[in-house]
Amino acid sequence: MADAPNTTPPTDALFSDALPVLPLRGGVILPGTVRTLPVGRRKSMALVRALGNPRERPEVIIAVQRDPKVNDPTFADMHPIATVAQVLDVRRGRNGVQMVALSGQRRVVLTTLTSTVPYWTAEVEPIMEPSGESAKARMMAEALAEGLSELVEGENPLAAALAAWRTDPSPSRLADRLASALDLTFSQRVHALLTLDVVDRLERITDLAGEILTTKEVRQKIDAAVRERLGQRQREAVLREQMAAIRKELGDDDAPDKLRARFEGRELPEDVRTVVDRELSRLSTAGNSPEANVIRNYLELIADLPWDERVDVNTNLDAVADKLDADHFGLEDVKQRLLEHLAVLKLSGNPKGTILCLTGPPGTGKTSLAKSIAEATGRPFVRVALGGVRDESAVRGHRRTYIGAMPGRIIDGLRKVGAKNPVMLLDEIDKLTPGGYSGNPEAALLEVLDPAQNGTFTDQYLDLPFDLSEVLFICTSNQISNLSAPLRDRMEVVSIEGYTRAEKAQIARTHLLPRQLDAHGLTGEAAIADIEITDDAIDGIVANYTREAGVRQLERELVRLCRAAALQVARGKGKTIRVDADDLKTHLGKPRYRNRVAERTAVPGVATGLAWTAVGGDILFIETSRMPGKGKLEITGKLGEVMTESARAALTYVRSHAEELGIAADALDNQDLHIHVPAGGTPKDGPSAGVTMFTALVSLLTGRRVKGDVAMTGECTLRGRVLPVGGVKSKILAAHRAGITHVVLPKANAHDLDELPDAVREGMQFTLAEDMQAVLEVALEAVPTIETITLDTAADGSFTAPVA
Repeated sequence: MADAPNTTPPTDALFSDALPVLPLRGGVILPGTVRTLPVGRRKSMALVRALGNPRERPEVIIAVQRDPKVNDPTFADMHPIATVAQVLDVRRGRNGVQMVALSGQRRVVLTTLTSTVPYWTAEVEPIMEPSGESAKARMMAEALAEGLSELVEGENPLAAALAAWRTDPSPSRLADRLASALDLTFSQRVHALLTLDVVDRLERITDLAGEILTTKEVRQKIDAAVRERLGQRQREAVLREQMAAIRKELGDDDAPDKLRARFEGRELPEDVRTVVDRELSRLSTAGNSPEANVIRNYLELIADLPWDERVDVNTNLDAVADKLDADHFGLEDVKQRLLEHLAVLKLSGNPKGTILCLTGPPGTGKTSLAKSIAEATGRPFVRVALGGVRDESAVRGHRRTYIGAMPGRIIDGLRKVGAKNPVMLLDEIDKLTPGGYSGNPEAALLEVLDPAQNGTFTDQYLDLPFDLSEVLFICTSNQISNLSAPLRDRMEVVSIEGYTRAEKAQIARTHLLPRQLDAHGLTGEAAIADIEITDDAIDGIVANYTREAGVRQLERELVRLCRAAALQVARGKGKTIRVDADDLKTHLGKPRYRNRVAERTAVPGVATGLAWTAVGGDILFIETSRMPGKGKLEITGKLGEVMTESARAALTYVRSHAEELGIAADALDNQDLHIHVPAGGTPKDGPSAGVTMFTALVSLLTGRRVKGDVAMTGECTLRGRVLPVGGVKSKILAAHRAGITHVVLPKANAHDLDELPDAVREGMQFTLAEDMQAVLEVALEAVPTIETITLDTAADGSFTAPVA
């Protein structure tokens, strides 16, 4: 093949005018051939429109692109040898493309592109084809034509090419027409175009034609052999045998050998090696039956599993601690527990250990903690999402007898990471759907998460024991109470209760804001703008636009600020933007939250309680009212049975101790009482609202308001004792976020105060109460007293009051 002619044509042979160029992505037009091609690129469409009337047979240069992926080719992107073609017809095709019929005329050399707008134009030089009319070329052409004429049957492109040879006996034309008629690849046709020497081109076409005819002959032999062996069997069996025969001809019938090679040198357990040898023998005799695919997939899974492949684990606990501190602010207790777990693994040398379960509200960093541990220890990380899983086979796999059977997510995750000791995150384990006819996925996890049993975990698809003891399992959940008692017993729960206002503000400054600025192109050398969000603005977002335990809503608000900044830049309003606390209303709208505790408790009968939810702690207002009636108690707010019973118990205690509580004797006579918990559309229940209901009733009946900065939690008995409750840390953090400074707790919950961050413990006041009298002394405002004064009366009957 030659990329350029051997001799340079005379100067006067150069085309004086530039011709339009139509680059082709994947097609070739050879001289003497006619083809219809679709044209859809913008410049190519412009060229077609500029051609005018196709009846005038305008000429264009057909160039072939070197890389079909290039949409706007340059001179370097085109092959130097092109074809001058006449436009025979232009028709509109589907999807807005134009179908152009072209007739190849002669080869030319592209010398330069003179223009690329609105379409390509180029100057070209003609080519004198070497050995074009030599005696050798004519003899080769005659021999090739005669040889093919004996094999051509019927009407086809090859017969048409030979018919054209009889009317135009040009060796060069014959080579080009055969290259177009034979079933050649794109690269082979390009080779024919670029080969200028006619003898070389004829030799290449002869070789390709011989290969095609040999392939056709082999296919006919295979078909004949299959028909002779199978006769009139079913079509499916015929096709299967044809595939087997083709593989045998190509030497590709060595699937068992390839699988056997994958197992050579592998250290496999003895029972696994026995199964592998047995299945390889079955695969060798299975032929092309459907069972062969099942066996092959099964062996490929065994070959992919890391039976003895491990990664080197970084046991430097200081490096792990630094990584956790760099990725997560706060959460000191959680980090300490994780480091203790890794220290035990390091010192004992025993991979078996407890299974950690990180539980807490959404957005508190449970999943990212697991990722940080994987990165710090050098273990691969694999996440198994369990939310909504309702089928036991998703954990333990299907039996191979079923169509479409596959291994469970545990084994599949190990196959993906290719290591026996990864960090495997079982995400949202509390969102497993209770089992039905398809089994209980939670029960299937009992073996996975039991350090005493998972050394021989057996997946139903694999049907072989696999050692999971070296996997570092970390589970996440929002509400651990949703799990069954046996599953909870197999895990060590590490609670993440949420963040304080100061911690959320610091997380926003050091983690969330830099990440979002980088994601929105507002930082770095290629930044579109310089945005500054002040500390006061961040504090304002935390206080007035978020009230969650985690930081996801905080990150969404920062995203809104970044988008607002990008919009200002796009509108040409400057590239330096400063966002202060006063600007938040402009960018984020009106504040969503404000401290309404003092406003809600400004009248008697309203108390502020603390509640625990799956998304963190929250404050809860309990309102009471009275009206003339017959002593009935009305309870509203979509309360559960436990809270309803607490309300009745509180009223019973108030009735039985009315005199001690300072309630007028007739205050409960002929009076109906109503207890309401707002947000009635949300179901509420739990054993920690008794103290709050009791305080609200006493406030209503005595006329003493509840202090606006006091919130409380706890359960009370009929004798007025205050019982301990759970979720104290989450409740206190919720009170802190709501601006409450005084919290009343059961005395038995005193140990929970040790878990609070120092900033919360130092900035709030806590009262530990054993009975309801202690609660009322702290929660209710004092009874106003009236001082008696003496007036000095003058002789004229007037008096003066003493000066205060």
